[in-house]
Amino acid sequence: PAHPDMLAVPDENAVIQLPWKPEVAWVPADCIMEGEPVEQAPRNVLKKLIAEAAEAGLRVKTGIEAEFFLLTPEGDAISDPFDTAEKPCYDQQAVMRRYDVVAEICDYMLELGWGPYQNDHEDANGQFEMNWDFDDALVTADRHSFFKFMVKSIAEKHGLRATFMPKPIQGLTGNGCHAHISVWDLDGKTNAFAGNAGGQIGEVGLSEQGGYFLGGIMKHAEARAAITNPTVNSYKRINAPRTMSGATWAPNTVTWTGNNRT
Repeated sequence: PAHPDMLAVPDENAVIQLPWKPEVAWVPADCIMEGEPVEQAPRNVLKKLIAEAAEAGLRVKTGIEAEFFLLTPEGDAISDPFDTAEKPCYDQQAVMRRYDVVAEICDYMLELGWGPYQNDHEDANGQFEMNWDFDDALVTADRHSFFKFMVKSIAEKHGLRATFMPKPIQGLTGNGCHAHISVWDLDGKTNAFAGNAGGQIGEVGLSEQGGYFLGGIMKHAEARAAITNPTVNSYKRINAPRTMSGATWAPNTVTWTGNNRT
């Protein structure tokens, strides 16, 4: 009540027509108050940072790995009573028992031109992951928001409930959202951070500038947890205890290497 009305101004360049209900459109919007962008609104923040990167001659692209659970309609248990393997990651039988849901979502992503390339049963019982092609940061962010809406909608259509909660079930691996970040020249075709710098940085194919970028991620990792792990449920996944499968897929140190999942 202490502020004027906040308006959501639709972005006409990012309209998504619902493949399962084509008469309906989903439209991301920019938050405006008294004619000015709301500085704290996540989409406005991202657009501001994209503009700053462009001034430096850089174009950031991102890809994400979105994980979710398929639960009973009440949300109190995983939906597949036969999904009980001790180490269920990539369980082909469990995928096939939920094939109708996963395939329908994937078909819609194909129809939308997202380029989906991998669907799998993840590390926890009842957990799945679906991946599509990376793109400019804002495009991926909008698609990620829509993806969560789409997965929940299609799950409900099949009499199930989907959740992206970081840790919905105690003892099972939580839902992560691994982010892949690449930085390019403004043409979007030349990787700006690829190269052969000296030492360990060069060994993993990074340029000196790419090494500084990696250093920045590490320097601000603790503070960035306020964004990447904004809820208590999510924050507790950092350095999480062992799960039934023996893995958490959550970070426990601020570090880097060519291939390290911790």
